[in-house]
Amino acid sequence: MHVLRSLIAVLSLLLVFPYAHAQTTKLRFQTAFPTSSLFFENAKYFSERVKALSGGRLQIEMLPPGAVVPPFEVLDAVHKGVIDGGHTAPAYWLGKNRAATLFGPAPGGPFGMDMLDYLGWIYEGGGLALYREFYQVQLKRNVVPYPLTAAGNQILGWFKRPVKNWADLKGRKCRQTGITAEVFARSGMNPVNIPGGEIVPAGERGVIECAEFVGPAEDMKVGFHTVWKYMYMPSMHETATVVELIINGDVWKRLSPEQKAIIESATLDATLRSQLVINRLNADALVELRDKHGVKIERTPDDILVKVLESWDQIAKAEAAKNPFFKKVYESQRAFAAKVVPARRNVYPPYETAANYYWPQK
Repeated sequence: MHVLRSLIAVLSLLLVFPYAHAQTTKLRFQTAFPTSSLFFENAKYFSERVKALSGGRLQIEMLPPGAVVPPFEVLDAVHKGVIDGGHTAPAYWLGKNRAATLFGPAPGGPFGMDMLDYLGWIYEGGGLALYREFYQVQLKRNVVPYPLTAAGNQILGWFKRPVKNWADLKGRKCRQTGITAEVFARSGMNPVNIPGGEIVPAGERGVIECAEFVGPAEDMKVGFHTVWKYMYMPSMHETATVVELIINGDVWKRLSPEQKAIIESATLDATLRSQLVINRLNADALVELRDKHGVKIERTPDDILVKVLESWDQIAKAEAAKNPFFKKVYESQRAFAAKVVPARRNVYPPYETAANYYWPQK
């Protein structure tokens, strides 16, 4: 009778606290981005949301870059199970398959898409299935990808001396990554591909004379203003940049449906929040960069904006002709953008209409 009463008491506790007996799952992920960056802060926010939504039963430790492997080796480390997951960028895998550029950092959106349009294609236009096909079939990597962290519309970059036009970029040794490097190479620029955490040190040593990373707030946190004093914006080279979360496929399979849903929700939460945060921080950063650090904030010459799109269209056309998977993804994006971009333009007034009415440019 005593044993029966004890059993009833335990069952009662489980009914009141249904998750008290559940085991805690702990995972180790590594970021590819500097710990001083907003990217890393957003990755930590994602981890916090996962813990909160799971009641502490799923915990993700977000390790700094280089903690286990160098930034450009995160994908293979996740694939091999050296780490459970990573926070990195599709552009880093361009050398494995050039379709990588279509999952976040493609020039022009592509086809005029902004970050919301791109996420719309991912979640509502079949993009997520193609994203998984890219890694699992094309690259043969045992990973599951999700967008995580929006960089927003990236600026043209930081320079030692002023920029007059597209031709004026010729001969400049600038940090660029992925397909963007090829786009700007058509101006005669000499691109240098290095991870985000190495940009400022390379500038300090004179290895590069200019660089692009993200935008005013992110770049200031990393310290770009300590090396360069000319900042040009906007740009068309990465208008819908969203980086990624990749999870080892075997780890993903072991997660419960609830845990998978929590990760899916937390990635979207963190990605949308990152755009809200960066908009506010960029506004504050522009004032600080100009007034406190003496940065000359300049508008990108119009011919550069157009030349970026023209160069990208030429590169994309050539790649689609020889890379069937690139063409498959590219045409999927074109079909989605053909409906959504014109529709948004018709539904929403131009941003400049009210912006210039209330805040005329000086």
